[in-house]
Amino acid sequence: MTQDKHYILAGVMGWPVAHSRSPAIHGHWIRQHGLRGDYVLLPVPPARLPQAVRGLLALGFAGCNITIPHKVAAMALVDRVDPLAQRIGAINTIVVEPDGTLAGYNNDAYGFIQSLLDAQPGWRADAGPITVLGAGGGARAILVALAERGAQDIRLCNRSLDKAQALAAELGGPIRAYLWEQRAEALEGCALLVNTTSLGMKGQEPLDLPLERLPGHALVSDIIYVPMETPLLAAARQRGNPTVNGLGMLLNQARPAFLSWFGVMPEITPELRRAVEATL
Repeated sequence: MTQDKHYILAGVMGWPVAHSRSPAIHGHWIRQHGLRGDYVLLPVPPARLPQAVRGLLALGFAGCNITIPHKVAAMALVDRVDPLAQRIGAINTIVVEPDGTLAGYNNDAYGFIQSLLDAQPGWRADAGPITVLGAGGGARAILVALAERGAQDIRLCNRSLDKAQALAAELGGPIRAYLWEQRAEALEGCALLVNTTSLGMKGQEPLDLPLERLPGHALVSDIIYVPMETPLLAAARQRGNPTVNGLGMLLNQARPAFLSWFGVMPEITPELRRAVEATL
């Protein structure tokens, strides 16, 4: 590699990318561990993505995160894709290997599962049926992660049934597509409910989902982190369900990426959470 081993450079590549909280997360860890390096914003329009990705080595980067809208397109631009990322069909991390080749990974699956375990250390994917709302990029990583952890019954509800059916057919295993109109019915007997749609995000309309059929012990997860408590999470908490917001997934997916670039596996501390929450 051509980079200065004593100064490590990484970043996040997307379009737009100014809203990303990743610089706050990685910058905190860089300072905490006394490392020489930086993590920067890399605003790259889709037409320039090939030059940007292939230019990481020449610019001395250890790698970068890949965010919307590049997670799928970037797969074709790296030299090797990790098998889990291949199955998910998207990457969110690129690592410049010592021989100069580029490897693509998807740490969203790890980040999601770890966020659940942080909230409930005894959580198991096979504890009961799971309902997942949405069939976009976030859903792909979560569905694969849940299936790999042993989920037996995953009920996938999406506003476009065709998209849900196509995703269920592609990923296979325990995933079955449901009509969006069946979303309340799909909560019957569930042990976990996951919202991967944008409904409930700041500036979006709230998710319309009656929770009467959801068991009181079911864990409710929303991968949105702005706001940290969406209307769905507020309604679930009020009826006594344990909840997990999207901040845990965001923080946890960053950990293996930081390790691959900076050589340190960082921890999620209350100080880090406060620093990121202050940007929300």
